Amino acid sequence: MVWTLVLRGLVVGVLAGLLAGAFAFVVGEPLVQDAIDIEEAGSAHASLQFVPAHISEWAVSRGEQRGGLFVATALYGLAIGGVFGAIFATLLGRGRERSPYQLATRLAGALFVAIVLVPFLKYPANPPAVGNPDTIGDRTVYYVVLLVGSALAMLAAARVAWSVPEDAVPWKRPLLAGGTFVLLAGLLFVALPGVSEIPGDFPAQLIWEFRLSSLGTQAVLWAALGIGYGIASYRAAMPSAAAQRA
Repeated sequence: MVWTLVLRGLVVGVLAGLLAGAFAFVVGEPLVQDAIDIEEAGSAHASLQFVPAHISEWAVSRGEQRGGLFVATALYGLAIGGVFGAIFATLLGRGRERSPYQLATRLAGALFVAIVLVPFLKYPANPPAVGNPDTIGDRTVYYVVLLVGSALAMLAAARVAWSVPEDAVPWKRPLLAGGTFVLLAGLLFVALPGVSEIPGDFPAQLIWEFRLSSLGTQAVLWAALGIGYGIASYRAAMPSAAAQRA
């Protein structure tokens, strides 16, 4: 049973990753190219002691990068889908009765908020040529700490929701769970240092369009994963439901 749910997540995750890759290719790739053009134009007028990796002889070409985008998003979707299926299997049948579709879509929404939206709001993605290479280690650590902490805050919120009695007023469960997540994630959000390394002459519109495209790619992946997994689970449950009525 568990392996079936995990396998379903792997399949749906790959499809969701490819869909997200298509979104990133259409919306995000032109912005990446614009940022690279700005970086190369700047390097042509500066006395650099190194050649940027993406224009050196051994670097991967832009065509290969575009093709690799779909491979990367598919592999990311595969990994996320497997984890999603395992979590879904753990939650199935726990707490209030809900359909597999409702559970899948709500789980996808909660995970998107915890491991994508909260870290993005603190440390949004930046296009090429933005950011100090010397601080990439620190920035990565901050991001991972916030991601893990936000995920744990969501887990704590879920445990609070499960502890609420079934006969409680209907608004008590979402208020307590939501308040728990906002409090814990908010404290970590405020405690971690901010990072601002955007060059003053870099186009602000390009930065925000790139960030929105990055967030949009994640939103497409998680929406496709939640809806696709929910539909697959609903259809898989139809034969057993029909057998019980017979």
